[in-house]
Amino acid sequence: MEIKLKEEVFKATEILKKGGIILYPTDTIWGIGCDATDAKAVQRIYELKQREDNKSMLVLLDDAGKIASYADVPEIALQLIEVSNKPTTIIYPNARNLAANLINADQTIGIRITEEAFSKALLFRFRKPLVSTSANISGQPSPACFADISEEIKNAVDYIVDFRRQETRPCSPSSIIKLGMDGSIQILRK
Repeated sequence: MEIKLKEEVFKATEILKKGGIILYPTDTIWGIGCDATDAKAVQRIYELKQREDNKSMLVLLDDAGKIASYADVPEIALQLIEVSNKPTTIIYPNARNLAANLINADQTIGIRITEEAFSKALLFRFRKPLVSTSANISGQPSPACFADISEEIKNAVDYIVDFRRQETRPCSPSSIIKLGMDGSIQILRK
């Protein structure tokens, strides 16, 4: 399985470097992803999902130490990441160094640190943040596993990662917490 993971990470990285979009397993549900610094690739995902670009998507990183490159990090954030027992997306203030069409109107960005083998290895090799949004058309249910992803989505991406496709255990979206630099905490999804 280790060789398969490396091969798939290499293939997906090459697609991302060319501005492509991929369908890939994450620490939660299957995601549609692209280079989070590439506005054209981000726009392609908004169009694929038939989603308004004022409805932001989140970013995956492989290491909490990288968050400060993309947003301000309130003191409580790293503690929340350490104690969280499930995947947690934190919305940070003052987003930067990302595609402008990815950043919320209030200058925030949702970031999640992944511990899942494929997405973590991909982020390490790609060396840039990845967009991660559910593999569905906006308004439709998020797919619980790969088999639930529509053909419309599968046909629209540039590459479908061939890893963890056979899993049927339903997965859940992450918790979402919004943090303010003043120490405020707002739970948006448990």
